[in-house]
Amino acid sequence: MRGLWAAMLLFGLAPASPAAAQITFGSPGEAPHVALEAGVYDVVASSKKDSAAAAELRGEFRFGDVFWIVSPFFGASGTSQGGSYTYVGFGFDTNFGPNWVLTPNVAVGYWSRGRGIYLGSEFEIRSGAELDFRLPDSTRVGVAFHHMSNAGITKQNPGEESVTLVYSVPLY
Repeated sequence: MRGLWAAMLLFGLAPASPAAAQITFGSPGEAPHVALEAGVYDVVASSKKDSAAAAELRGEFRFGDVFWIVSPFFGASGTSQGGSYTYVGFGFDTNFGPNWVLTPNVAVGYWSRGRGIYLGSEFEIRSGAELDFRLPDSTRVGVAFHHMSNAGITKQNPGEESVTLVYSVPLY
């Protein structure tokens, strides 16, 4: 019987623990945020000749929970190779207790190559997630991972990945 209980715990089939009850969705009442990010663009090397890691800076305005648990945002990023991306999207917060926040998100926008990897289209879709630690004043610090590609709307679609450090500040 012990082996069965251990297997159920391992595969998440056991009854929920008190910690699981602290998982909530959305961040109602939280103020809109401005997020500043810095990291590496095209972080996963590919065999494409124009693929090379570059520094990336990004800024976003996040509206907070506008549609139930859905939080729209808009933003812009630029790379040290002259690439840029302006976009709109949405995400939703998954809170693990009062401090840890995982935010899956997706965005669509206009991409300009610069001297970096050619992604096959000016229309690109970015998807990923951000893991933050929420401080007592609702400021967040964390890390984000995103994949950007044109989702196969053109013949060439190599995609790229980015990793950034995030600092997000509430507006009030």
